[in-house]
Amino acid sequence: MKITDYIIKDIDPLDEHLLMGEAQELFTQTTYSHVPILREGVYVGCLNENDVHCLDAKEVIAENNHMYEVFFVRTDTNWLNVLEAFAQNNANLMPVLDEENASYLGYYELADVMTYFNSTPFLSENGSIIVIEHGIYDYSFSEISQIIESNDGKVLGAFISQIKNEVAQISIKIGSDTSFNTILQAFRRYGYVVVSEHQEDAFIKDLRDRSQYLDKYLNI
Repeated sequence: MKITDYIIKDIDPLDEHLLMGEAQELFTQTTYSHVPILREGVYVGCLNENDVHCLDAKEVIAENNHMYEVFFVRTDTNWLNVLEAFAQNNANLMPVLDEENASYLGYYELADVMTYFNSTPFLSENGSIIVIEHGIYDYSFSEISQIIESNDGKVLGAFISQIKNEVAQISIKIGSDTSFNTILQAFRRYGYVVVSEHQEDAFIKDLRDRSQYLDKYLNI
């Protein structure tokens, strides 16, 4: 299934010559964060639900065009970029235009795009997530992949999950038919800090055993 198969046309965009009450009524009937606005059939932006309810229902929508939030994706926009657009605009409705930005075709709903994301191997395939940290200038995805694959691992996906104090946190999903302990130790040899906890981690198990032995010794 393609991401464009999720384009919805259930709700028509509002013409900006309508009254604000039309937008207010529409929001009472839906759970969407925004509603698309057209000017002579051309998409010009979205109205935010929070803004709409603060306005007089008898005002013309066009009189508040300074409140339009202009965001959209195109039919050729990659699904990951679509998801990024949702996050950047704090929206659960995303207008879709054609490849020339000339025609409004409908919209994506955030829940549907998340369903599409759930069908990708990163989430649907069996495996485990390893979270590692390294300096933002010291890591590389080519090195990370090499570490995993040289230890008979299979990378199902990876992304930067956090950057803080010049340290990058990378979340990686690795196939289940993998020796995680070998990979974890390999990451440590290359200077990566393993943030996630794994039962297969012999290093952590050894630290716990040492700690328990020390506690027992001190309590004698």
